[in-house]
Amino acid sequence: MEVQGKVKMVGETQTFGNNGFRKREIVLTTDEQYPQHIMVEFVQDKTDLLNNFKVGQDVKVSINLRGREWTNPQGEVKYFNSIQGWRIEGVQTEQSAAGMPPVPPAEAFQPADNLNEEDHDDLPF
Repeated sequence: MEVQGKVKMVGETQTFGNNGFRKREIVLTTDEQYPQHIMVEFVQDKTDLLNNFKVGQDVKVSINLRGREWTNPQGEVKYFNSIQGWRIEGVQTEQSAAGMPPVPPAEAFQPADNLNEEDHDDLPF
């Protein structure tokens, strides 16, 4: 699965336990009608993948959904989900990919007034 958005936050690498488990989080803001702030965690050697990404950058992240079951001391079973990233790449926006300035809105153009209705049009539609 993949999620695409703009980097909102890149966390520092955290280390847990005696085994040195490492985790690093990144938050993406999706570009849709109702933008979502999605936290994705990278673990162990994948934490280094975030070194070259900065706030405001457009990225695409390959993810796996993870879930686990936990029983608390009172015997209640709880379930937890996480989004784990395993690849991240920068994404070019349409404007920056083309290397061209944005197109002005249609209102910025003068209407054509030199049309000759008698000219033959051979278009099939």
